[in-house]
Amino acid sequence: MTVPLALSALAGLVVGSFLNVVAWRLPRHESLVRPGSHCPHCDAPVRAWDNVPVISWLLLRGRCRSCGEHISARYPLVEVGTALLAVAVVVVNDADASTWLGLAFVFLLVPVALIDLDHRIIPNVLMAIGAVAAIAIGLLVDPAGVPEQLLAAAAAGLFLLLAALAYPGGMGMGDVKLAAVMGLFLGREVAVAMLVALVAGTIVGAVVMGRRGVREGRRTAIPFGPFLALGGVVALLAGGAVVDWYLRTFV
Repeated sequence: MTVPLALSALAGLVVGSFLNVVAWRLPRHESLVRPGSHCPHCDAPVRAWDNVPVISWLLLRGRCRSCGEHISARYPLVEVGTALLAVAVVVVNDADASTWLGLAFVFLLVPVALIDLDHRIIPNVLMAIGAVAAIAIGLLVDPAGVPEQLLAAAAAGLFLLLAALAYPGGMGMGDVKLAAVMGLFLGREVAVAMLVALVAGTIVGAVVMGRRGVREGRRTAIPFGPFLALGGVVALLAGGAVVDWYLRTFV
């Protein structure tokens, strides 16, 4: 098990570095390939040895080698966070075939959460890639489970669609599409993701209203995508146990 964990951590660091690029460039409609990595302040190209995940940021003390401007700590944090998520997926799935579906899911959720936090949008291209990846991996790993994936996607998407229609200011169609894609990855466990997302969103909303007042708090725009991403991670790592407990206890 040591080798799969080490490989997943390394892959998570490398993919996390790329996801930083996705989160920065995709909402700005920039190419993800050209130009290569460069300083966001002076546009100086980042040398290969200055582009090693986490290590380069630490060695440079979080500053650009060319202009000395501060480089956000979010970059290494995203890399480390993605690596930890990848390791968690491997541990939970015991490095079996279903691990690929879990890895694809967390690699999708990271840029979705970051972009929604920064820009309050969930790019359609990410949803399309996620949907295709989920179905393709499902067909390869567990073809018999694909109908459940499709049913869960329809149910989750319809649930948030009704919520969006009832409360237009609370969430957008991007959240609806994300819920449907989450259903493709999680199957029936998407119900756990929805519950966690709604509870987390409600708690944060209550805290905001408590600090700013009810009227001002209701006017505060809080993206729902990160809460869905949180719910997705919880469901991915512990959703099976939660669903089994519920069925044993109440059904």
